[in-house]
Amino acid sequence: MIGIVGYGSYLPRYRIKVEDIAHQWGRDSETIKRGLLLKEKTVPGLDEDTITISVEAAKNALKRAGIDPGEIGALYIGSESHPYAVKPSGTVVAEALGVVPNVHIADYEFACKAGTEAMFVAYGLVKADLVKYAMGVGADTSQGAPGDALEFSASAGGSAFIFGKEDVVADVLDTFSYTTDTPDFWRREGAFYPLHGGRFTGIPAYFKHVLGAGKAILERSGYKPSDFAYAIFHMPNGKFPLTAGKKLGFTKEQMEPGWIVPLMGNTYSGSSPTGFSATLDIAKPKDLILLVSFGSGAGSDAFIFKMTDRINEVRDKAEKLKSMLENNRIYLDYGQYAKYRGKIIMNE
Repeated sequence: MIGIVGYGSYLPRYRIKVEDIAHQWGRDSETIKRGLLLKEKTVPGLDEDTITISVEAAKNALKRAGIDPGEIGALYIGSESHPYAVKPSGTVVAEALGVVPNVHIADYEFACKAGTEAMFVAYGLVKADLVKYAMGVGADTSQGAPGDALEFSASAGGSAFIFGKEDVVADVLDTFSYTTDTPDFWRREGAFYPLHGGRFTGIPAYFKHVLGAGKAILERSGYKPSDFAYAIFHMPNGKFPLTAGKKLGFTKEQMEPGWIVPLMGNTYSGSSPTGFSATLDIAKPKDLILLVSFGSGAGSDAFIFKMTDRINEVRDKAEKLKSMLENNRIYLDYGQYAKYRGKIIMNE
């Protein structure tokens, strides 16, 4: 048995509602909410970035794993918004957690599937017996240009997963990746905001890859959609994951635990892992869970997990995702939001 021994998430307390962004740009908020199925989004605090978010998520994962941080032999951070162009996020996170110095570290990028990319490599190293434990983290403080559609969804948060062979809570039964060169979303070196291909990001990018990975792993594993308790798909908005899941044969009820994440407007590199984290908070032993990510550029990673009895022992050792989504929220107006996200540039 090889799989997740500890998991944890972190979401900033600051939020901005769709209405406040729409009002700023003269847009109809009800049309946007119906079109994207989003209500609000998280905003990183002035002292928060991918590194601080990763640290908090990883601390929660360690609480649930109950292991010595020094036993983690590899730590990978997946993000599209690492705070440094030249300097790894992972070294800072590892130092804060007490993982250093006997550890392999790398930062990963693959747009919104950077988190599952880190998870895949962490799982592979444990499976190969190269390390006892490995951690994969997906975290972000995503960017959206003022007035762009991304401004309504690009938000902040992260989730961390520790992989090992002892005291597993979610056993990895299968993995599959589906990748092509599809340039639907990009950010050049030195550019602050990403660009995207508008409607092109849908069928040729998101749906081709999510459905490609989902169909392939189901065929290879021999499982049917009805065999699964839950399914989580990448969440650039509220509609895309529901549409993809329906095309694969899943019901809204199977997707609902993870779907709470885009409903609240939290979409970023860790969004599908964070939806997975929300699902782990309620899953029962022996439940099968399908996770399919998506990253622009473009590719999808698919995982099939089977829950073990240990999940009931660990889930209450750290704050649950739904609590982070719903409690202690601090709402910002657009001016405050612009300040927090560095959208206002002061010339000296």
